[in-house]
Amino acid sequence: MAETDVVTVTLESEDGATDELAVPTDLLDMLAEGDETAPEVVGDVAMFGFAQRIHGAVAHSEGEVDDELEAVEERTLDLFEQRFGRTFAELTGHDH
Repeated sequence: MAETDVVTVTLESEDGATDELAVPTDLLDMLAEGDETAPEVVGDVAMFGFAQRIHGAVAHSEGEVDDELEAVEERTLDLFEQRFGRTFAELTGHDH
């Protein structure tokens, strides 16, 4: 298997905590829309992942979901729509 080039993206929170993520540049190129930068692509993928996870926890759980979890889903999906200009349901075709 040929080794591909990677780009390292550094994530930093407001409290100064950091993490680094190495991602193949070819993958970033495939996922980028237009002239998106590596951090923008990683941010988009992260937001999709967060939205999918919280949606799954709320909409596909067995039993009752508590109010706090529903509030987290609502806030996450609001932030998703702010980032992409469309709802999670519109972009994924997953609505119920």
